[in-house]
Amino acid sequence: MNPGNLAGMRAVVITEYGDVDVLQVQEVPAPVPGPDEVLVEVMASAMNRADLLQRAGQYPAPGPQPEYEVPGLEFSGTIAAVGSQVVSWSPGDAVMGIVSGGAMAEMLVTHERMLQPVPGSVGLADAAGIPEVFMTAHDALVSQGMLTSGRRALVHAGASGVGTASIQICQAIGAEIAVTCSTNKVGACSDLGAHLVVDYSKDDFVDAVGDWTGGGGVDVVLDVIGGEYLVRNIRCLKTQGRIVQVGVMGEAVASFPLGALLPKRASLIGTVLRSRPLEQKIDANQRFLSELLPRFDDGTLRPVIDSRYALEDIAEAHNYMATNGNIGKILIDI
Repeated sequence: MNPGNLAGMRAVVITEYGDVDVLQVQEVPAPVPGPDEVLVEVMASAMNRADLLQRAGQYPAPGPQPEYEVPGLEFSGTIAAVGSQVVSWSPGDAVMGIVSGGAMAEMLVTHERMLQPVPGSVGLADAAGIPEVFMTAHDALVSQGMLTSGRRALVHAGASGVGTASIQICQAIGAEIAVTCSTNKVGACSDLGAHLVVDYSKDDFVDAVGDWTGGGGVDVVLDVIGGEYLVRNIRCLKTQGRIVQVGVMGEAVASFPLGALLPKRASLIGTVLRSRPLEQKIDANQRFLSELLPRFDDGTLRPVIDSRYALEDIAEAHNYMATNGNIGKILIDI
């Protein structure tokens, strides 16, 4: 697409809520940046579990219903234009970042302080696999879970985008990590550096974590499953440990005995990035820039990419994500 022709652009549109057939690539009006915003020509976006939920009508984007509902929470691309008050960026800069929606399109606008420079060690088309999962994992484990060097974490779905980012973040900060995953993903998690990999189809992660910690438990649990995992997560915690719930891939309702939580003086934290106020998102982004972004340039961190799909094949990408077969990120080439 010619960045100078801003009348229209191709985008994935959720035409109604339902199965993958509601996803249509359409010509829609291109956005116009406000004074403190930038216009980005998108090279790539990436799939997230939220995209499947949004398509089904279970996870709407914050704010009023738009005329065209375009999914997509992260992107990489090149700045095409900047607002009148933008001072930190210029047209042509290679950038990446997260948005509340709209990333599966040829163009998007975002606040200038929500952008991140693409690391020199990562290609522009691959950088779309960084922002959402690394920011989510860092915010959950470090900012809210208080994970530091020498402490231990348990992360479920270890081969997912958030899981593979979590393994690398723990390595980078000197923490130890146990993950759960299916049989065919054990090797990938081990190769990334997980200290303990539990095949949930064969072993009980509560017993495995107990053996690994000598009965002491972990400092932080990052969970995307929910349901009956909650009771078991509490059993894995050490005193004053924290469970950070960032998703619900399993049962949305959970019950647990309060008597198991109280003696541990434990915390159960529910969190999302998408619906936070802009200033809180900017704070999370700035912390990512200072604490994590340099670790991509020195090779400590890297995006783990499972597969790529063209924009026109978005339905196929949704179907593949629903199988839980991916190891790392599923990218969408715009």
